[in-house]
Amino acid sequence: MNRRTFLKRSLGSLLTLLGLSGGTYFYAREIEPSLLTITEESITSSQIPTAFNQFKIVQFSDTHLGFHYDLEQFQKLVSKINNLKPDLILFTGDLVDKPNNYNWNDKLINLLKELDAPKGKFWIYGNHDHGGYGTEILLETFEAADFTLLQNSASRIQCGDASFLLAGLDDAMLGSPNIGKALETQSESDFTILLAHEPDLADTVKEYPVDIQLSGHSHGGQVRLPFIGDLYTPAYAEKYVQGKYIISDQLTLYVNSGIGTTRLPYRFFCRPELHVFTLHSS
Repeated sequence: MNRRTFLKRSLGSLLTLLGLSGGTYFYAREIEPSLLTITEESITSSQIPTAFNQFKIVQFSDTHLGFHYDLEQFQKLVSKINNLKPDLILFTGDLVDKPNNYNWNDKLINLLKELDAPKGKFWIYGNHDHGGYGTEILLETFEAADFTLLQNSASRIQCGDASFLLAGLDDAMLGSPNIGKALETQSESDFTILLAHEPDLADTVKEYPVDIQLSGHSHGGQVRLPFIGDLYTPAYAEKYVQGKYIISDQLTLYVNSGIGTTRLPYRFFCRPELHVFTLHSS
């Protein structure tokens, strides 16, 4: 940790302690974690076929079920996503906080199954999905709920004769991401969206023909303070933390702030977030 980061985190921790010991504790613990933000983004490219004009994609991420986020709350999220009428639904990792301690049941499968998108539902592994011996049970759960796993692989999203490529990477912390393998079915003209749980992978992804990277993992920092920003983010989410980043002439990165919490059950100046992307052919 360099001196600037140390001072930032030390000051932030002090201010957080002072603030959360007062009136903001209740807000950060009980109120803000339930204040969902829906962030709408337009994606315009000449590589997007005209058949996909107004095509709507909803991304959700990092629910961390079991850590101060339960199935009743998740049921409300499912209803909100379906009310957005997405054409495509994408989940970018960390469904359950601790898979080895979670009470797995059919209700979770049924809720995931309720999510409705005519062009499909896709997911990728996060570090918490692989952790706690969760790899196989996560796969079984998502398969039972009609989700398709993208693990260093891709799927072609069709609309008539037109298509774009949707690819996904394995988790960077506990898996084995392979960008080349994920893009091996790509053609030169493909508009390409890549799902990668950890946002900092964008510095490697930019060397490949990818137009959009969608990530989570950071929780947006989860606790943010004015003039300081995020106090802590995990490995592979230290450079790109929240929002939209222009990585290169071709690659744009969007980092979702997630739904649930982890480590500490607080959110402060960092509301949970759904992303809604609308495609436009320029």
